[in-house]
Amino acid sequence: MKFKTILVHLDHSDRSPARAALAARWARVHGSHLVGLLPTGTYDGVIPADAIPTGMTDFIAESADYLRRRAEAISREFREGIAATGILPYEVRLVDGATIDAVVQHGHASDLVVLGQDDASSATDVSVHGLAGHVLMEVGRPVLIVPSAGQFEGVARNAVVAWNGSRESAVALHAALPALRCASRVTLVSFRHPNEDDDDRQPSIADMLQFLSRHGIHATFERNITDIDVADALLSRVSDLGADLLVMGGYGHSRLRELVLGGVTRQILAKMTVPVLTAH
Repeated sequence: MKFKTILVHLDHSDRSPARAALAARWARVHGSHLVGLLPTGTYDGVIPADAIPTGMTDFIAESADYLRRRAEAISREFREGIAATGILPYEVRLVDGATIDAVVQHGHASDLVVLGQDDASSATDVSVHGLAGHVLMEVGRPVLIVPSAGQFEGVARNAVVAWNGSRESAVALHAALPALRCASRVTLVSFRHPNEDDDDRQPSIADMLQFLSRHGIHATFERNITDIDVADALLSRVSDLGADLLVMGGYGHSRLRELVLGGVTRQILAKMTVPVLTAH
């Protein structure tokens, strides 16, 4: 089990180059083919107010031309970034469809989808809000979400896995196995409030650690009791451990375009400080 095809979403946001660079580093380590997926924005793009000169007779045609030129510039930057850092099998796909649909469709033929965290600071210049949440619920592949701030230099070496014995946490753990094999430290953590009992439906921790060991992953486990919100406690523990990756299940469901994320998932995606690898 490997990430043989990694797809990264490219756009005109300030964080797109950092996201692409991280995806390229992961692709090199995992021996992957990297796909840079670049929706042109024809259906859901944002055009700055001063991008089209006033007085143009065909605003629609000029807008389409602007979006195409912008996409081609992003593509050049992506290609130049890869060329500057060594040989890597890759391709760029420019697509005109709606961003969510395009990422989901092309993500189906990938082993890992790399997306960016929603960034409120660029709210006026981002075409799709909630992209990561929508894609997570629909793509059926693990998703690596890159924070909107911070520098992340390569594959994870110190990973935290949020474990509560649920289907979602089991799916995410299994999806993350290729990444966890690259880490030198893996810690499974669980949290419960003081008035909650342990879930006796969980497999024994010994079984889980043995499962990981068979995949060449040495992991440890810690059980925590907290009085604060689980999402805050989890992020605090990630910081305390100096982790550079969080693996957690994607909780929620979607009906058509009505997306509902579980509370912990929603809070983590809003407050994340390290890349989050998740699956649903």
